[in-house]
Amino acid sequence: MTKQNYGGQAVIEGVMMRGRQRATVAVRRSDGTIVTFHEALDAGRRTTLESLPILRGILMLWDTLNLGVRALNVSAAADLPADEQPSTGETVGGVALSLALGFGLFFALPLLLANALRYVGLDNLLIVVLENIFQLVIFIGYMVLIGRIPDIQRVYGYHGAEHKAINAYEAGLPLDVAHVRAQTLIHPRCGTSFLLVVVVLSMPIFALFADQPILIKIASRIILVPIVAGLSFELLRLTAANYHRAWVRWLIAPSLALQKLTTREPDDAMCAVAIAALLPVLAADNALPAAYDSDLGMGIGNIPAGFKMPATTPGA
Repeated sequence: MTKQNYGGQAVIEGVMMRGRQRATVAVRRSDGTIVTFHEALDAGRRTTLESLPILRGILMLWDTLNLGVRALNVSAAADLPADEQPSTGETVGGVALSLALGFGLFFALPLLLANALRYVGLDNLLIVVLENIFQLVIFIGYMVLIGRIPDIQRVYGYHGAEHKAINAYEAGLPLDVAHVRAQTLIHPRCGTSFLLVVVVLSMPIFALFADQPILIKIASRIILVPIVAGLSFELLRLTAANYHRAWVRWLIAPSLALQKLTTREPDDAMCAVAIAALLPVLAADNALPAAYDSDLGMGIGNIPAGFKMPATTPGA
């Protein structure tokens, strides 16, 4: 059996961790307590498809999007009474709007800006290069700007806690606050690094359409973004597996540096939440360190029996 890679994401006042058998969201409520929510994952499905390069990346990203949205929904509602929980329709609408705005901001806008330079006589291939430069500037600028919002800074703190908890586990260290806090904020499988790889790989692929009309260019972005994402997933997977090699660390240094924009040093309370999210995931995979009881008797979370995160996107 291949080694399981654990990962997750920051959510509102919490962390979601995902393993092979289970995903867990741990959220710190306003009263200071930590509550955990669980969803069983079908580890045996798509076994053939998920072994195919590129396609497995597309499927994994779709699953990650679905699961991530449900995790955000759960974390946002953790402090709300039952009659104020967001409906599935509201959440689906919000996700659809976010995806549309994201595509417009990070793909359509750079394309339109670069295409406008055609009228000053620039070469088509140069326009593609400028499109990617605009894309990168908008992406980094967006992260810098939203990183100035206090609530987002807390999300970035939980993102840092997620990285530190996984780094501690992968280093074979005890999963306690002291050891987790001492870890680096950087992790080679981070989604922020993945986004930078998408931008870089899209340059030669979209260059194939440099001579096409603007509508075909926009259509090519919509159709090919999943392919670019699948290729980026494979590259990120390969570099993470070879992270111990000095030349690989040198090669991916820019993408690792970009993580500084989306992580912050977490406080001890955030580290505790990340640990609370990771331990049940490890337990479900029979990967829990021997120091912990099988019932997770750590006093760090409430585990509601039978709870499943509600589906919020089509195909979830």
